[in-house]
Amino acid sequence: MRSPDRQAPEADEGGRAYLFMLLSAFAFASMGAFSHLAGERCDWHLVAFARSSVAFLLTLTLSLLAGVRLVLFRPATLWMRSIAGSVGVLFVFYALTHLPVSTALTLSNTVPVWVTLLAWPVLGHRPVASVWLAVAAGLVGIVLIQRPEAGGDRLASMLALANAMSTSVSMIGLNRLGGVVDARAVVTHFSGVATVFTLLFLPPASAGVDYAPLKETGTLALLFGVGCAATVGQLAMTKAFALGSPSRVSVVGLMQIVFALTFDLLFWRRAFDPLVVIGIALVIAPSAWLMLRSPLRRQAVAIHTTG
Repeated sequence: MRSPDRQAPEADEGGRAYLFMLLSAFAFASMGAFSHLAGERCDWHLVAFARSSVAFLLTLTLSLLAGVRLVLFRPATLWMRSIAGSVGVLFVFYALTHLPVSTALTLSNTVPVWVTLLAWPVLGHRPVASVWLAVAAGLVGIVLIQRPEAGGDRLASMLALANAMSTSVSMIGLNRLGGVVDARAVVTHFSGVATVFTLLFLPPASAGVDYAPLKETGTLALLFGVGCAATVGQLAMTKAFALGSPSRVSVVGLMQIVFALTFDLLFWRRAFDPLVVIGIALVIAPSAWLMLRSPLRRQAVAIHTTG
C-alpha cells in the first residue's frame, strides 16, 4: 500500500497533466480559429504552409536548445509518420478554412474510431462487441454531421475525415517505434517534412492564387498565430503525456471541440442544426471511450497531433 506522502506528488502530477492537456486543447482550437480567419483573407495553401514552417522553426530551435538528438533518415517508420502527417496537414487546413472550426475539428478527431478499425488487421487487436458499438455510434455521428441538409462543404468534410485516417496510420506506425525517438525529435521531423511538402504544393500566382494578402500585417499576424498556436498545443500535449496516463489525458484533449464550438458562436455567430449537435456528441463520447481502451502503447498516443 502506498503511503500518503507518495500519493500526493502523483496526484499533483496527474492534475498538472490535465491542465497541460487543457492548454493544448485550447491552443489547437485557437489554431483552428486563426486558420479560419486567415482563410478569409488568403488562400488555404498559405495557411497550411504557415502552420508547418513556423512550427518547424520553433520546434527546431527549442529542440536544439534542449540538446535533443534529432533524426533524419532513420528509422524508416518515422518517415511514414511524417509523410502521412504532411498529407493530413493539407487535408485539415482545407477543412479548417472551408468549414466551421468545430465541425472540422470534430471530424478530424475521429482518430480513435479509425485506429480501432485499423488496429485489427495491422496489430491483431480484434474489437469486442462493446467497441463495435462505440465505433458504430461514431460513424452515425459522422453521417449526421455530413448529411446534405447540414450544409457546408462536402469535400472539406471528406478531407477532415481523411486527415483523421492519415493520423491513424501515423499513430500505428509510431506504435512500432517503441519510444526509441524523443517526442520532440519526432515533432521536429514531422514539421520539417510538412514544410517541404506544403511548399511543393503552393500554387504559382499564375494558377490564380493571390499572394497580395501577404503584404498585409493583419494576415501575417494571423498566419504567425496559426504556427504559434500549433507549437504551443504540441508542446503542452507532450508535457501532459509525460506527466499523466496517456489514455486519460487524451480524453481531455477532446475539449478542443468544445472550445471550437465557443469560438464559432462568439466570433461567427453560427447557429447549429440540432442533428449536427447530436452528431458532434456521438463522435465525442465514443471517441473518449475508445481512447481509454486504446490498443496502442504510450508512445503512439503521445505523439498524436491535430494538423
